Amino acid sequence: MDQNILQTLEDRLGRIHARQRLGIEEDHEPRIFGGGINFFHPENWYSIHALIRYTLKATGLYWRGRNNTLKYRIVENTIHLPHLPDEFNGYTMLHLTDLHVDMYPEAVDALIEKIKPLEYDICVMTGDYRAQTSGPIDAAMAGMERVVKHLKAPVFAVLGNHDSIRMVPWLETLGINFLLNESHQLTQGDASIWLAGIDDAHYFRVDNIERTAFKIPADAVSILLSHTPEIYKQAAHAGFDIMFCGHTHGGQICLPGGIPITLDSKCPRRLGAGRWQYRNLNGYTSAGTGTCIVNVRLNCPPEITLHRLYTAAQDQ
Repeated sequence: MDQNILQTLEDRLGRIHARQRLGIEEDHEPRIFGGGINFFHPENWYSIHALIRYTLKATGLYWRGRNNTLKYRIVENTIHLPHLPDEFNGYTMLHLTDLHVDMYPEAVDALIEKIKPLEYDICVMTGDYRAQTSGPIDAAMAGMERVVKHLKAPVFAVLGNHDSIRMVPWLETLGINFLLNESHQLTQGDASIWLAGIDDAHYFRVDNIERTAFKIPADAVSILLSHTPEIYKQAAHAGFDIMFCGHTHGGQICLPGGIPITLDSKCPRRLGAGRWQYRNLNGYTSAGTGTCIVNVRLNCPPEITLHRLYTAAQDQ
């Protein structure tokens, strides 16, 4: 580990968080079994990647599925909150997740063209910027630089289970504000709401809800960014109003009707894609913009999400 990078991360995150995250990355890379919430991590079993690819080619589904990865759909999700300040009525948040930008450059081109004309107040990203879970980060950083050039500020983000903490200093120089067990106050006029984000809870298990929510007033509207939906109970009991997440890819390869074969997530299947509710928590799991393991999507198109916040009295 370059001493300058270590010092930069310690200055940015604090000594314990930086060393913990780096240490776990070194201990875990790349494990197929054990660690994380799930016992089995197929993203690290590279021989099965080839098997899936050859099977899809043998069935004639591969090239159709590959073409599907370029067909982004824009999904609008409306959220009504009784205590939302009037100044935030209609506030729009662009949500991107699981970009895996070094997996398929043509998909990055298509994504950029799709997001260019969109209107929104803020962009949030919920992790997994590179394809692999270990190794070099240069290709992913180059891909992210291309995407960020076409995003309207401000941009906030969290890390996922594919991401290294070493990415943070470089990505923050591009204008991305990372929330790693941290929160940030968003203001409109004299009103404010809070945006918070946790470090990866699925694989590295370095999330800290208590620290994340510490500064947020009890009566404030609060939004949590998490890579995975698996911490939905913790988020709800911590008092968050909204949680945006990804990780599942919506299944990526699904049966007709969008029924996922697997979600690689230890949570109820109803949390696997789209909007959901748990107690007072309004959740949304994006099906993701990129692909993992194989560059194919079947019955599960890539997604760009626009979340619109309204007061309870506002019609959709």
